[in-house]
Amino acid sequence: MAAQRTGVGTSHRAAPEHTHPDGVPVQTALAALADPVRITLVRELAGSADWSRSCGSFDVPVGKAALSHHFAVLRGAGIVEQRDEGPKRVNRLRREEFGARFPGLLELVLRAE
Repeated sequence: MAAQRTGVGTSHRAAPEHTHPDGVPVQTALAALADPVRITLVRELAGSADWSRSCGSFDVPVGKAALSHHFAVLRGAGIVEQRDEGPKRVNRLRREEFGARFPGLLELVLRAE
């Protein structure tokens, strides 16, 4: 199935495809949250307002291609949602939806170590 454009902004790239947490196996969710870069992304999103963080605004030690991969993994696990706003792709943590599927899991990840 081809990704559809959102119509938001004038981006030439396809809109990101999302997986709803209801269709995510627990192994997929745990694997997505096992990576330190992805944990950093989730923690930074948890401390930010929805749709306020563009992909390039995160302080992680990876390049653009690797960052795109990490966001794709998080989208595929139903943890984040993304949309294009002009030239930027912005993010939100799917706290409610993911929490309904996996109660308590995000809270464990978000705890300070």
